[in-house]
Amino acid sequence: MKTFLTANLSVLAAALMVSTAMGADLRILTAVTGGKDAAEHEQFVAELEKHLGLDIEMVKPASDYNNVLFTSLASGERYDLIYGDSKMLPGLVEQGALTDVTDLVAASAVLSDETAIPAGEWQLFDIEGRKWAVPNKFEGGTLPTIRQDWLEESGLDTPVTLDDWTEFFRWAKAEKDAYGLSTSKLYDIQGYMSAEGVKAGYVLVDGKRTIPYATPAAAAVYDWFGMLSKEGLLDPNFVTNGSGEFRNLFMTDRVAAVTYWDAWVGLFNNIMATDHPDSSFEAKGVSGVPGPDGEIILRRGDASLWMIPANAEHPENAIKFLEFWHSEPGYVLGTLGIEGVDYNKTADGQYELTEQGQAHGMDHGSPRVASTTWENPFPPLPGVEEAQAIIMEDATMEYLPAEWSEAAPIVEKHAFQAMLGEVTGAEAVEAMHAELLAAGLIDE
Repeated sequence: MKTFLTANLSVLAAALMVSTAMGADLRILTAVTGGKDAAEHEQFVAELEKHLGLDIEMVKPASDYNNVLFTSLASGERYDLIYGDSKMLPGLVEQGALTDVTDLVAASAVLSDETAIPAGEWQLFDIEGRKWAVPNKFEGGTLPTIRQDWLEESGLDTPVTLDDWTEFFRWAKAEKDAYGLSTSKLYDIQGYMSAEGVKAGYVLVDGKRTIPYATPAAAAVYDWFGMLSKEGLLDPNFVTNGSGEFRNLFMTDRVAAVTYWDAWVGLFNNIMATDHPDSSFEAKGVSGVPGPDGEIILRRGDASLWMIPANAEHPENAIKFLEFWHSEPGYVLGTLGIEGVDYNKTADGQYELTEQGQAHGMDHGSPRVASTTWENPFPPLPGVEEAQAIIMEDATMEYLPAEWSEAAPIVEKHAFQAMLGEVTGAEAVEAMHAELLAAGLIDE
């Protein structure tokens, strides 16, 4: 049975054969890049036009971006650039919907510069040695984030093993009347599953589909979570939490650690320093638990990408935009925003954020650029660089093919039972594996 995405890709491939005349020199469909509201988006496009010398139409849907992407293209619209992520890339390539940009990138002094776009960023979405997209920004990853001020108060060392984490969680409950850990569903327990060398999503073994979270290796970690639940150390609402719920717990002294994006280490610290300057609050990113072979497995975020459709009318202008986006003026626009709107420059060349710029958090589509040499005029938020270094060292992307949407609820159902202490880890993975196998979602 085709998934919604697969079906839409088929429609998209057919639609790309449709030709419609467009007046703009560059037509872009974007999800995150641009102004924060409709008024600023017009100013953002005007700024782009000034830099590129092109007439630009930049469509930014207010919501439901993926559906808008496939539906609008299926209706016969043409774009020179579309925004997407690495999850959708293989399907689009298979459908013949995209332009192979390997040679275009090689011919560009900017895009082929590994200080602008490091080789490791390209490898995140490599398909048989070819490039079908260009990175939009540095995406980061997820990791355990701890109340460092509490850790220092406890006199304990930074947790390394599951036993270390348990000791800190017990301290937090006894001394702060707080949960040890909160998260949202299985998002993201990868740093703890690392203790048994278990990776989330699908893993191909000799060409066969496996889901490590449904194997005996995962049982011990589920049992650890079950123990946390029985001792009142795991937020019981993790099953229904959204990210806002556990963020709120973390910033109101009700949980000692959460699992979230590396960028949020800095955001946590900045929010608390701004709203509660007298608080001792300090968040710190911590790496995952080393596995049996000493390897640590964390999760790298899906790469956000710019793709040139196969029927793009002005691919040369798409490349012109991408070269701008990966240069200093593009970095400034993608982070700080628009001069005179989000920031001003002083007589001595210093940058000052306006009130609007401060509210926009230096994010107009690329809050962290891929470049290894450009320095944001404003210092990084506290803790971000250290957390990012952990992600770069220990994180890899997950493999989540279309069938993951059917497999994930099965994994979650049985995992939650074990993590709440209702069944053993062994019972959970046995039932999970059997149901996945019966549904044809794994091969062994």
